[in-house]
Amino acid sequence: MAINYTWNVNTVDVKEINGNTDTVFNVHWVLTATDDTNNDAEGNPQTATASSTVVLDTSSISNFIPFEDLTVTKVQGWVENALNKRDDTKVEIIKNVLASDIVNKINPPFQTKILETK
Repeated sequence: MAINYTWNVNTVDVKEINGNTDTVFNVHWVLTATDDTNNDAEGNPQTATASSTVVLDTSSISNFIPFEDLTVTKVQGWVENALNKRDDTKVEIIKNVLASDIVNKINPPFQTKILETK
């Protein structure tokens, strides 16, 4: 099973900080895991997603990048660094949870059934 991970970090909150307008201080992120080797009944790849927001440390902005010069790759790096700041394996943990979600979709660990009333 090969799982690909895709970040969406396109939605950000900005404000003026220390005279720098449109400073990104909060990022709304979505991480999608896709397994295209185990399609569902309709032929679609199996997917799982995680999403949240992360507040960036803006206490010391030494290399300010104007908003119009920001790239998705740069912001993704900020998100991953912020997530890993408290636990250096946080991103890996999120990816493992998403992979586990996909495995459970392919091979459900349980079934829910309803008892008939007699």
